[in-house]
Amino acid sequence: MTRIMALDVGDKTIGIALSDPMLITSQPLETIKRTKVKFDIDRIEELVNENEVSTLIVGLPKNMNNTIGPQAMRVISFVDLIKKRLDIEIIYQDERMTTLESEAVLIDMSVRRENRKKHIDKIAASFILQSYLDRRNNG
Repeated sequence: MTRIMALDVGDKTIGIALSDPMLITSQPLETIKRTKVKFDIDRIEELVNENEVSTLIVGLPKNMNNTIGPQAMRVISFVDLIKKRLDIEIIYQDERMTTLESEAVLIDMSVRRENRKKHIDKIAASFILQSYLDRRNNG
């Protein structure tokens, strides 16, 4: 069975989440500390292959007025580089508010402020993926 993977692409980290084989739920997988684009894409490619991923969902950080800003343009440029390496379906998913939602979850779980940074990006990726899966499964 193939899975779906989500990316929350930031300037310093990339949060990654993975669906279950039934494509119903999303689980946080890992956070890549960004170094060089080549290494970032190498790791994404490894995860895609290891987990038999058929589709990548990429969070697109739109502005609150639904326009594409500089950060969204950076994400699109990064995805263009992924497309050159991977023959995989890539879908953009609106990611507005996912970081705030992730922060709220970590606070509810009483995760200390200094430890939140380790988890926030992969949890945000999980929110991105879960929104996509819910929309996909509910028609």
